[in-house]
Amino acid sequence: MTVSPPLLASLGAVGNLMVQARDPWWIIASAAVALHGADPGHVADVDVLLSVADAQRILPTIGIQLRQGSAHAAFRSKIFGTWTGTTPLPVEFMADFHRRSGETWLPVLPATRQRVEVAGVVVFIPEKADLQVMLTAFGRPKDLQRAESLAAVA
Repeated sequence: MTVSPPLLASLGAVGNLMVQARDPWWIIASAAVALHGADPGHVADVDVLLSVADAQRILPTIGIQLRQGSAHAAFRSKIFGTWTGTTPLPVEFMADFHRRSGETWLPVLPATRQRVEVAGVVVFIPEKADLQVMLTAFGRPKDLQRAESLAAVA
């Protein structure tokens, strides 16, 4: 697995923060693809899925205001927040995360949880097949490319 120094530092910060979590949480999208050893393309941020309870308890401790929404119209979260300034890459936290499928909002919740040690801390990602299904369901060209990249990893 080859992870850039900015991603490595950001993942370390996330791992250190999320030791406070009481519920399962995951890193998804491009950062998770990189942790699986596939080429994620450009990693612009770190996306973290977490429970509403953990978001309400943890995010205010790092100065994140709890709000609804998303950075993209095809996605929404009951709680969404971006952590910037203390990590090299922005970290987007999403609690009760959903994706749009036609006119329906479907929950995004991995079925698997794989432990990965990085930067001296533990983070969690969906297993490869689970992540591929998730990225394919997202349907954006960059997500489809990431799913294909995952398929090429043994």
